[in-house]
Amino acid sequence: MSEFKYLIFFTTLIIGVPVGFLLAQKFKFIEKAVFFLFIFFTCEMVDINFVSMETYRGTSKGFEFGMVDISMLIMLLLVIARSRRYPIECFPPGSFLFFVYFILSLISIINADIYIYSAFEVNKMFRMYLYFWIAYNYLHKEEHFESLAICFGIIITYIFLTVVEQKYVQGVFQNRGPFPHQNSLVMYMGFLGSVALSRVLNKTSIWVPLWFLLFGMAAFCILSTLSRAGLALFSLNCTIVFLISLILRDRIQRKLNRRKLIIVLVVPFFAGAVLLKASDSIIERFTTAPEESTITRILLAQAAIKMANENIFGIGLNNFAHKINDPYPYGSHIPSTISSDSDARGLVETSYLMIAAETGWPNLVVFLFFLFYFYFKNIANIFRLRHSDIRYLSVAILAVLTQVYLQSTLEWVLKQTNNFYQLMFIFSIISAMTRFAKLNPSKPISSKYSPSKYSPSKSNPSTSNRPISN
Repeated sequence: MSEFKYLIFFTTLIIGVPVGFLLAQKFKFIEKAVFFLFIFFTCEMVDINFVSMETYRGTSKGFEFGMVDISMLIMLLLVIARSRRYPIECFPPGSFLFFVYFILSLISIINADIYIYSAFEVNKMFRMYLYFWIAYNYLHKEEHFESLAICFGIIITYIFLTVVEQKYVQGVFQNRGPFPHQNSLVMYMGFLGSVALSRVLNKTSIWVPLWFLLFGMAAFCILSTLSRAGLALFSLNCTIVFLISLILRDRIQRKLNRRKLIIVLVVPFFAGAVLLKASDSIIERFTTAPEESTITRILLAQAAIKMANENIFGIGLNNFAHKINDPYPYGSHIPSTISSDSDARGLVETSYLMIAAETGWPNLVVFLFFLFYFYFKNIANIFRLRHSDIRYLSVAILAVLTQVYLQSTLEWVLKQTNNFYQLMFIFSIISAMTRFAKLNPSKPISSKYSPSKYSPSKSNPSTSNRPISN
C-alpha cells in the first residue's frame, strides 16, 4: 500500500506539475484553482512521510511532502513565467531575519544526538520559506487579494462541515476538524474568522450577510474545540477587530458606522445564546481539567529553561522530545506519578521555550524579532491602506497575530505544519500589501472628494460655470 502511495506522489510530481502549470498559464480559472489548492492544502494536509518515524513525539516526524508541495511547484513556475510582468524579488522583506533564525537552527544540530530528527525540521523550515517566497511574489494586484477572500470563505465552509460531522455524527467531545489537534484548529480558524468579521465591518458589499454567516461558522468551530485558551484568545481577537473597526474614520468607514453599531449589538446577543446552549460542555471542560496537566506544563517549562541555560545553541533542533527522557537529566525532576513513562515525557507547552531549548536563547531573540517585524509592518499597513478596500485584511491580521503570539506562550502548536504554513502565508500577505501600498499610493480623501473642489459653490455663483479641474 505504501508503495502505491509513492507511485501516486511521483506520478503527480512528474506529470501533474508540468500539466498543471501549462493549463494554469492558458486558463485563468485553472490558475485560480491552483491558487486555491495552494492555500487549501495547508488545512487538509494530504501528504506522505519519507523515512517516517510516527512514534517520535517531536514537532517533525519525517520528511513530509504532499499536495501543498505540488501546488507550490506549480505556483513557483507561474511566478517565474510572469517575471517580466511582475519582477521577482529574490529576498522578500523579513528574509534576513528568517535566514539568521534558520542558520542558528542549523548550528544547534552540533548538539543533537539524533541528526535525522533535526533534518526533519530543517526540511520543514525550507518548505515554509519557499511557501512564503512564492506567495509574496504571486500577490501583486488587488484582484489577487480579493481571490484570497474567496478562498478563505470556501475553506471556512469546508472546516465547518468537517467539524459538524465530527460533532453530530461521530459524537466527538472536543472537535479538531481536519487538523492534528484542536489547538491547531483554534489557531488556524482564528485567522479565517477574523478576516470574515473584519470584512463585515470594514468593506461595503452585497455579500455582507454571507460573510457574517462565515464568521459564525468559524466561531462555532472554535467553540466546538472546547479549548479554554482558544475561547479566550479568539474572544480577544474579535474584540480587537471590533475596536479598530470602530475607531477607523474616513469616507468609507462613515458609511459603515450604522452597520458597525448594529453588529456590535447583535453579535453579543447571538454569542450569548450560543454560549448558553454550549454552557454544559464548556463548564465540564473547565471543571474536569486534570490538575496534573498544569503541573506537567510547569515542570516541562523548567526542563526547557534548563536545556537553554546549559547550551548556548540549544540541545539540537527537534531533539527536545528525545532529550527530555532518560538517561538525560533534564526531565529527572518530573515525578513518576505525573509521567509514568520516563521514555515519553512530552513536549514543553510553549513555542518560545521550545525554540530556546532546542536552538538557544539567542535564536529565540531572533525569532521574536522576526515575529514582531511583521507585526509592526502590518500596523503600518493599516495607515498606508487607509483609503483602500483591502485594509480590512490588515485589521484582521493585527487581531490574529495578537492571538497567535499569545497562544504560542501556552502551546507549541505554532510548530505544527498546518499552522507554520499559515503564519508564513500571513507574513507574505503583510509584505505584499506593503508593496501594493507603495506602488498604489492613495490621494488624501480631502483632495479627492472635497466638495469645495469638485462642486460649484452656492455662495459664489461666479464659479458655477467654470470647468472642473482635476
